[in-house]
Amino acid sequence: MQLTSTITCPQCGAASTETMPTDACQFFWDCPYCGALLRPNQGDCCVFCSFGTVPCPPKQDEHGGACCGAGAGAAAV
Repeated sequence: MQLTSTITCPQCGAASTETMPTDACQFFWDCPYCGALLRPNQGDCCVFCSFGTVPCPPKQDEHGGACCGAGAGAAAV
């Protein structure tokens, strides 16, 4: 399982490698270059699934059920 993903900001095109949380979805991400606040695209559970090179750990776990577990909260990291 990969725990890092490179997020590419759709506003400025800059890329940043980030460590993904394993116990929650990361719903927000502030671009360190332009300051844009990213949220997941409709239908995605987190910013890594929308803008990252690697999906979040729950999506990587082929035996896991719903992404980030049923009733899991979002991490505003």
